[in-house]
Amino acid sequence: MRKLYAASIFPAIAIGFCLTALVFIPADAFAADQPQWGAKFSRNMVSSETGLPDRFDPASGQNIKWVAKLGSQSYATPIVASGRVLIGTNNDVPRDPKHQGDRGVLMCFDESNGQIVWQLVVPKLEDDPYLDWPHVGMASAPTVEGNRIYVLSNRGEVMCLDLGGLSNGNDGPFKDEGTHMTPRGQARLTPGPLDADIIWCVDLVSQAGIHTHDQVEGSVLIVGDLLYVNSCNGVDNTHRRIRKPDAPSLVVLDKKTGRIVARDDQHIGPNIFHCQWSSPSLGMVEGQPRIFFGGADGVLYAFQPLSAEPSEGKVDLLKTLFRCDCDPDAPKGKDVHEFTGNRRRGPSEILGMPVFEDGKTYVCGGGDLWWGKHEGWLKCIDATRTGDITRTGVLWTYPLSRETGCTPAVYDGMVFATDCGGVLHCVDAATGKPLWTYHAKGDFWASPMIADGKVYVGTRSGQFLVFAASKKEQLISSIDLHEPISATVTVADKTLFIATLSRLYAVAVPH
Repeated sequence: MRKLYAASIFPAIAIGFCLTALVFIPADAFAADQPQWGAKFSRNMVSSETGLPDRFDPASGQNIKWVAKLGSQSYATPIVASGRVLIGTNNDVPRDPKHQGDRGVLMCFDESNGQIVWQLVVPKLEDDPYLDWPHVGMASAPTVEGNRIYVLSNRGEVMCLDLGGLSNGNDGPFKDEGTHMTPRGQARLTPGPLDADIIWCVDLVSQAGIHTHDQVEGSVLIVGDLLYVNSCNGVDNTHRRIRKPDAPSLVVLDKKTGRIVARDDQHIGPNIFHCQWSSPSLGMVEGQPRIFFGGADGVLYAFQPLSAEPSEGKVDLLKTLFRCDCDPDAPKGKDVHEFTGNRRRGPSEILGMPVFEDGKTYVCGGGDLWWGKHEGWLKCIDATRTGDITRTGVLWTYPLSRETGCTPAVYDGMVFATDCGGVLHCVDAATGKPLWTYHAKGDFWASPMIADGKVYVGTRSGQFLVFAASKKEQLISSIDLHEPISATVTVADKTLFIATLSRLYAVAVPH
């Protein structure tokens, strides 16, 4: 079966703290827009939006605001900010005749009507399809702050874009968009008003020494003037070798210039079973900020954010506050790739993002979706601890039915999670005891999103489900969208933004 990568596994009262280079703002301050995948900082898949529909029908148009055509394969979660909707896809349905052939694409739509405003078109990495899998497109969810977009491209680049595109001029300092959008060996393309405006571009392959695999997927975390980014370092085309074992798994960049200023020092590389696809989150622990990071080695890490202006030309090492091996009895190091393709036994990894809530970190993980064991788990970890907390920091463990790429949603004393067995789980947040489960048609690659007292989630069979966010199972509606759903639902401005492989739906109750 042809292997595809999903980006879905791949989305109150002002309280703050300040360090030299860090400002914390609560998630609810951003309720109307959704400028980042998951709640700001914590990554919790919960929105404070209200007035949302509990059912819709594309055939009759019920509660359909608009539908936009994407490419043929779209795995990225949509992001909504400042009247724009951004989503990654491929170029199998070209919007500009000068861009022909397989490309990674980030589309920017007008939020009010679904009309395309501009697009970032990025050539595929050449020579080896496992570096940039054919037709998968751009799988990362961008992060927006003001008029700046930060996103990982399909080529392993961290890019800063102008939200207005090139139609309002070329802002720079990057000025050669034409060369960047041109495939190797072809005549240079001339940028137009439908193209993206690149502010700066940092290649993690050459500058951080990573080796991409299948597809680059991540969501940039903005903390003050810094960007925290998972590197997407992974195996080679044999699936049994880490070409760049010394490359970082977590990198920190200056958001103004793109300069790499810090990295982790945990040497995760040799233990990577597939690829580093989990993105970081942040939380306040006893008055101090912590970066939480799910490793491709199955370990949850907590790092101390940088608290001082980075030295020019120096790459700092992040201070590790704790490590918690979520599968301590699994194979490690040089033995991990002996289990490639073994669906019964092998290492664990973390694909979804860790979620911080009320002094605890909730994280899903288990075997690899494509090459690992059919085993998954949801864990609650004491985020206040330090050191090696593998044996002391796990408050509870809940077994999932299969492997998972889920980011959990923590809401009103409950934790919601999905898995590749097609099961939606509702678990007691305090004890880890099951409250209810629902067996859907098709497996889940998307994470659950909670808003307006409802749980929204789609399956790979095209079934879109709406539940009451309660401790008793209550299915409100089931809608067949007739093609796979891999992306997590985005909620913004009283609208649901739902991506299938080829379409983006804006769903809202008419006012």
